Amino acid sequence: MHDAPIVGNARRGIRGAILVIEDEPGIVDFLNRGLRAHGFDVSAALDGVTGTHKALDHDVDLVVLDMMLPGRSGLDVISELRKAKPGLPVIVLTARRDVEHRVIGLDAGAADYLVKPFSLSELAARIRAQLRIAARTSTTTISAGDIEVNLLTREVRQAGEPVRLSSTEFKLLVCLLRNRGRVLSREQILRAVWGYEHDPGTNVVDVYIGYLRRKLRTVVPTHDARGEQPNTATPRVRAVPIRTIRSVGYRFDGSN
Repeated sequence: MHDAPIVGNARRGIRGAILVIEDEPGIVDFLNRGLRAHGFDVSAALDGVTGTHKALDHDVDLVVLDMMLPGRSGLDVISELRKAKPGLPVIVLTARRDVEHRVIGLDAGAADYLVKPFSLSELAARIRAQLRIAARTSTTTISAGDIEVNLLTREVRQAGEPVRLSSTEFKLLVCLLRNRGRVLSREQILRAVWGYEHDPGTNVVDVYIGYLRRKLRTVVPTHDARGEQPNTATPRVRAVPIRTIRSVGYRFDGSN
């Protein structure tokens, strides 16, 4: 690595949570110290499996990813992230210089590419560029089925009607919506919403899933035999599509 002079990042106004997925501890330490000096919040994982879990379970703004990883290859990590978090930018690091290898990474979904050894200042500049792009293109709403969440105002609507949620219920709903179609374990939900690791003695996830289900049920009027007039006397309740996966966790099945 070319250890170029480090310039503070505060005056540029670009900050972000950066996840480094790299199996060489020396490079991880170099990136951790250097990127923090540039004003970024940095976390790290030393293998592809742990890195994928951290990228999916935590609020991460950008991933710096080595391609040659134990447990799960860089290409597999990119593929998993593209499915679950398509807007999450990934900058690939590799020791291979051949063009074909770079093309494979970019075609897989990487936003940018750097060949080792690289300048820390250049990496920081590329990170800032990707964060600016993400800020311009990021959506302020998440929706699935008849549920819509505004991430800025923290308003939740179902079938156009407002739904009042507590702060924790809101975070849980956003977590489920961002991972819709994917099974989340109770441990993953605990980390993402409450910020702590596995606690076999708590049922807080199940309790709050119950709160969400009750608040997000939709009353749907039935119709007469000809399908014309709504029968308000016998409405039915449509449950929110949060599925319990026995012995595993929960999955939100709503579609866009």
